[in-house]
Amino acid sequence: MNSTALIINGLTLLCLIFAFKKDRQKAKKALKIALKASLRMAPMVIMVILIIGLMLGFIPKVTIARIVGEKAGLKGIIVVAFVGAILHIPSLISFPLAASLLKSGASITSVAVFITTLTMIGIVTLPLEIRELGKKLALLRNGFSFIIAIIIGLIMGAIL
Repeated sequence: MNSTALIINGLTLLCLIFAFKKDRQKAKKALKIALKASLRMAPMVIMVILIIGLMLGFIPKVTIARIVGEKAGLKGIIVVAFVGAILHIPSLISFPLAASLLKSGASITSVAVFITTLTMIGIVTLPLEIRELGKKLALLRNGFSFIIAIIIGLIMGAIL
């Protein structure tokens, strides 16, 4: 476990101790809610871990680097932007996937575009968004978010 994980886990433990000292009943209720949420997310987490493992097992690093690596250029960025826009996985799960892609030869720009499109664009949730916000606003929001996500990825690639 690295130092960042130790710090985050330590802070979480301190907050939990503080919550129990402040109000034992509310702390127990919060832990039950957290446990239920964790159990609901468990199948998705396991599925994503399996998909990442299979992807890294069956797709050679050379292929990943060719598709979304530095030499893939704008074509690779667009491919990964569409993949990020289509996938509907929690951001928490996307970071290990992004790390795996980086280790496999993906460029920082591609990974940044993947994470930003994953969090900013909701192709899966678009029907709900259209119903709530209207078709024009939902499509404009997703379209501009797609463009902005690519710009953010390009800036991240240039900075890092």
